[in-house]
Amino acid sequence: MSWLSRVRNALSFVVPNKAETPDNLWHKCKGCGQMVFTRELQENMSVCPLCDHHERIGGRARFEQLFDAGYTVLPGPRVTEDPLKFRDQKPYPARIKAARASTGEQDAFLNASGTIDGHKAVIGVQDFAFMGGSMGQAVGEAFIAGVEAAIAARAPYIVFTASGGARMQEGILSLMQMPRSTVAISMLHDAGLPYIVVLTDPTSGGVMAAYAMLGDVQIAEPKATLAFTGRRVIESTIREKLPDDFQTSEYYLDHGLIDMVVHRKELREKLSQLIGLLVGGEKAAA
Repeated sequence: MSWLSRVRNALSFVVPNKAETPDNLWHKCKGCGQMVFTRELQENMSVCPLCDHHERIGGRARFEQLFDAGYTVLPGPRVTEDPLKFRDQKPYPARIKAARASTGEQDAFLNASGTIDGHKAVIGVQDFAFMGGSMGQAVGEAFIAGVEAAIAARAPYIVFTASGGARMQEGILSLMQMPRSTVAISMLHDAGLPYIVVLTDPTSGGVMAAYAMLGDVQIAEPKATLAFTGRRVIESTIREKLPDDFQTSEYYLDHGLIDMVVHRKELREKLSQLIGLLVGGEKAAA
């Protein structure tokens, strides 16, 4: 046995095998850049304990944070996949398959029904991890299904937005979800039920131009990026330098575009208060 083999064998007892070392033990905060224990971050509702940066989270994590025990995740509607036979660097079905494998979800929008502090509610969540939360036919159908579930339950519909905009692989079919979601919100209003929007990081593009800004109450998480068009596009168009806090939750609040900025730890209590005020304070039977 050579000396190199002996050294390698000796080190194997000291240095753990990579397969035995958790690769998700630490998380690098996107706000301050510091390393945080993943478990500590999760216990803090995915908010950095060092700088208070709100990390992006998916639907199931939202439901756990907001609902009382016993909520129900609603099945997603089925739609025609790849209606335009779109292909860029890879086929559209391959992108969908990869997104489903990484997130465990069928598409970028998920609904659930339950209670928040005893108040009935239906919550819809857009997941940026699924192809940038892009709005396609599946997202539009899920949004409408969430509205219908809220009407059937006589409950408010609460939507958490997180999207880069319309899904380019579905072309005009994705843009048609803008008027369809608007009509669905009108159905909710005709039923006398509130529509509450919580804007999360980031919300932009066609989603920002549609159901993201049509809430009866507009809430945002702290320091979320909120925009229709990119900062550089606007600056090159108007030929002016924009403020540093432009297109943030705080900027929108200061200019009257949203009603409040609410920390994630306070969101459940705030939503419970709003439902009580808007629906009349009646709680679901135990």
